[in-house]
Amino acid sequence: MRNIALKLMYNGTAYHGWQVQKNAVTVCGTLEKAIAAVCGGPVQLTGCGRTDAGVHAEYYVANFWTESRIPVERLPFAINTHTPEDIVVQDALEVAEDFNAINSCLKKEYTYRIYNARIKNPFYVNRAYFYPKRLDEAYLNRAAHMFVGTHDFAAVRNVGTETKTTVRTIYWCSVERSGELLELRVCADGFLYNMVRAITGTVLYAAEGKFRPEDIPGILESRDRSLAGPTVPPGGLYLTRLWYEDERLNGGTNP
Repeated sequence: MRNIALKLMYNGTAYHGWQVQKNAVTVCGTLEKAIAAVCGGPVQLTGCGRTDAGVHAEYYVANFWTESRIPVERLPFAINTHTPEDIVVQDALEVAEDFNAINSCLKKEYTYRIYNARIKNPFYVNRAYFYPKRLDEAYLNRAAHMFVGTHDFAAVRNVGTETKTTVRTIYWCSVERSGELLELRVCADGFLYNMVRAITGTVLYAAEGKFRPEDIPGILESRDRSLAGPTVPPGGLYLTRLWYEDERLNGGTNP
């Protein structure tokens, strides 16, 4: 048996998230069928995270065990012949027996994109959150920085997958503008359900004057979800970078 890690990317618009569901089309389920067709038997994929319905991944890692002896360098092309155009395997590597795509992941970066213009752009539909009122990226950045550090992030999580603790460490959280596109990038050792989308909504609430950036630490201390901003739509969210001890798997998009 070999433990194979895949580097992949996908547009999540057509899928009900990563995780396999009985009555819904998911990224994992679609990939498992493609890999089974190539490797000659069922496989079980372990992904680096449970991206939600409509969320995208510019860089994603998943692993599976197989008895197939197909050379790893041939696997990406073979698998891609069985996947839709919105899921692409870029590389395949044989990894250590104890490697697990989610448990071995040291930290992740998500990017939330906001199309900040007066008129909609059809090419950003399901790709970025349309926000027509002019936003001050310096003010947004000031609010985003308030999330950096080790905190209890219960105030910016929605009810979903149960977790032992809501404490996480955010290494950076910042906002940059490129023309009409704003990007909020946040890197952490782990994320709670809808955490990045709730952080983005909270930063936008600060920009709208509903509270000051300096009020955000108090909102986090309260652990009260109702005090933070809304959960923004999924289409603007992308998994963009991953870090592992096995440096061959480190990668993603840089700002």
